[in-house]
Amino acid sequence: MKKLTLFLFTVLISFSFKAQELEILLLANDDANLLLKNYMSPVMLGMQHSLNNGWYHTAKTHKKFGFDITIQANAAVVPNNQQSFNFNAEDYKYLSVDSGSSNTINTIMGGKNTTTINVRVPEANDFKVATFTMPDGIGEDLPLNAVPSPMIQASIGLIPNTDISIRYLPEINTDDVSGNLIGFGLKHNLMSYFGPLDKLPLNIAIMGGFTSMNVNYNIQNSSGLQGTNQEAVFKLNAYTVQAIASLDFPVITIYGGLGYDKGSSTLKLNGTYKLDYTFENTSSTVTESVTDPINMDFDTSSMRATLGARLNIGFFKIFGDYSIKEFNTVSAGIAFSFR
Repeated sequence: MKKLTLFLFTVLISFSFKAQELEILLLANDDANLLLKNYMSPVMLGMQHSLNNGWYHTAKTHKKFGFDITIQANAAVVPNNQQSFNFNAEDYKYLSVDSGSSNTINTIMGGKNTTTINVRVPEANDFKVATFTMPDGIGEDLPLNAVPSPMIQASIGLIPNTDISIRYLPEINTDDVSGNLIGFGLKHNLMSYFGPLDKLPLNIAIMGGFTSMNVNYNIQNSSGLQGTNQEAVFKLNAYTVQAIASLDFPVITIYGGLGYDKGSSTLKLNGTYKLDYTFENTSSTVTESVTDPINMDFDTSSMRATLGARLNIGFFKIFGDYSIKEFNTVSAGIAFSFR
């Protein structure tokens, strides 16, 4: 679990740019933010959708002090239209696609890139110039070309017909990466309001969930750039509200839900970076510093529909479901449930 979590955190804050490419891109000021946002968008949006999944595998709630512990993985499948983006020259002041290169660029969740980007920034009576090739995507290296989110979740019945859930990922704290994930959910079973219908195997509930994720990645040593206090900072909040139903039989449970997802996240490149550039007319070089050069926001919202099934073997449960939304998401896991 720890290795998978560390891999996930590293994917989130890795720009996939080599030091020289990143140095050249930072020259482009606001253009750098826009290009990186287009490149990183699917993994950032996919994570928001992924973390809004897996809150339930039944609409039924625990008896008082009943509880379950769930180990699960969610995977938000990146749609085809998020695997590449079109470079629109009118959106950029200092960047252009090199002659002969394609205007269609693969995102971080796409495949290989061959597009060369030219940088040309006015400076006094000259221009600071450079070129770089867009980095390849990593989508082909991930199962289903999906953004994963493994986690542990616990639910307990403390209030009648109501479960309180907490989800958690073991905190990562290495020399370079620190991060944590925590979430809270509430599920309320409505069958007690329907009189004798509560004797049926049918359960209907409403639920809401909130997940927060924070990652700090010290890139001072790995960036290869001169400077101080260099770090990538990732923050995410994801929310979901759903109406859910389940048919709970002794051996199998069929469950589903309809609802709404919302999420927001930021990705920042903080610190000071000393960058070397070449002038177009004189071929001389100059060194300059930029501070906190990258600050990107990513927001998403989507209606959703979920259908899943759970196999009940005593207190041991095995479940899986599929959610249709902006980023369709697969969830699967095991649970140990004690009523």
